[in-house]
Amino acid sequence: MSRRQLPTTEEALRILAERRTRPQRRAPPPAGRALNRYVKDLDAKYGQGVGGLSARWREIVGPEIARRTEPVKLVKGRAGGPSSLEIRVAGPAAAIVQHQAHDILARVNLFLGAEAVQKLRIVQGPLRRTEPPPPPRRRPAPLDAAQEAGLAEGLADVPDGKLKAALMALGRGVLRRSGR
Repeated sequence: MSRRQLPTTEEALRILAERRTRPQRRAPPPAGRALNRYVKDLDAKYGQGVGGLSARWREIVGPEIARRTEPVKLVKGRAGGPSSLEIRVAGPAAAIVQHQAHDILARVNLFLGAEAVQKLRIVQGPLRRTEPPPPPRRRPAPLDAAQEAGLAEGLADVPDGKLKAALMALGRGVLRRSGR
């Protein structure tokens, strides 16, 4: 077997001039650019839906109603029929929400656009949102010894019992607030 000889520089240039080389591979465009047009079309056709409502539900209906309700789904009517909004209500608050349905619809239509929702469907059930728990209460700082002694001296004539304990707690609270 004989070894193949490498071409000279002139032969290599001639070979490269005669043959077509493959173009450099280009990376595909980002998917977001291609999908952006379709997403805009879908948003124009179907609107924001429940996602837009859920994000701003507290602002739309107010804190009292938002604490007891959450939007579930927005159903568009067929052939131009009335669309409806389904909301989940926690427990017995459904009766109160039912009485405020007209106001809720007005506020939702103000957010989504005129006549976006014509019906309100109320479903009782547990709310699924997860709000952070309230921060733990801090224990108040104790009074200094002189204030505690003065309070005990002032209540020395009161007989021991629930009344004296309540007056001591009230006195401590007043002294803490006035000490600030």
